[in-house]
Amino acid sequence: MNIFLTGATGYIGSAVRSALLDAGHAVTALVRTPAAADRIAGAGLEAVVGDMRDAGLVRRLAEKSDAVLHAASPGDETSAAAEDAFADAVLSGLSGTFIRTGGVWVHGSGAAITEQTPLDPPPLVAWRAAVDQRVLTAPGIRAVLIEPGVVYGHGGGIPRLVTGAERRPDGLTLIGDGTQHWATVHVDDLARLYLAALDRAGHGETFLGVSGDNPTTRRLGEAASRRLGLGGRVVPEEPAATVQRLGEFGRALLLDQQAAGEKARRVLGWQPARPSLADEIAAGGYDPA
Repeated sequence: MNIFLTGATGYIGSAVRSALLDAGHAVTALVRTPAAADRIAGAGLEAVVGDMRDAGLVRRLAEKSDAVLHAASPGDETSAAAEDAFADAVLSGLSGTFIRTGGVWVHGSGAAITEQTPLDPPPLVAWRAAVDQRVLTAPGIRAVLIEPGVVYGHGGGIPRLVTGAERRPDGLTLIGDGTQHWATVHVDDLARLYLAALDRAGHGETFLGVSGDNPTTRRLGEAASRRLGLGGRVVPEEPAATVQRLGEFGRALLLDQQAAGEKARRVLGWQPARPSLADEIAAGGYDPA
């Protein structure tokens, strides 16, 4: 297939890019700078320099593609408007498949989250629902939504906050009080989920991108503490202090989420195979630089 990919130099998008190329797809990657284009240039990949807010460019790239895999977002206060405009441009040009990246945070806290769990998003991602729904119900295309959990692997992503936390004489500072669970997924397993969705997902389907491993932040902090020579000692942080320190991002990190991701296994045949986040931390994959 001819695939139009966004986020090709980002954390998730880089893994998706490699998986697509390994599977023999032709990839057109939208990147922001010539330097980024030079970094990823290679067989099977065309890098186009531009911006996801450029509606004309996005529409033209979508028109030429069998599928659009969207793994980019500004990640700031412009995200809602940028994502909305990007969706408009893709839907005006695409006649194939649109796989959009959402996130499990939109479901709020829950001990057994599934794709059917009612939405209860923290303010940071409250804007997502309207865009997600508009894409999933768009006529004339095959639309799929993937909602990753906390993504980890290769020393990247949110877990760097765990091992990079403040070290005190009495232990490593936790994110929150340590009782909240994180629904997690390795970035390489997640990339394979995008390929499985590209091959087998039906229109309007949503899939949680989670491995089924849901560690508490205390468990992760203790693994990091042992790795850093602090003997597994950790220091809980008052949730209000976490929000004060990290803002709305901190509020999202305090969500208590557990999810099995059974639907992706049953419908798509996806099987996560990478080590758990706690194991990656224990093995040194998140040692501070």
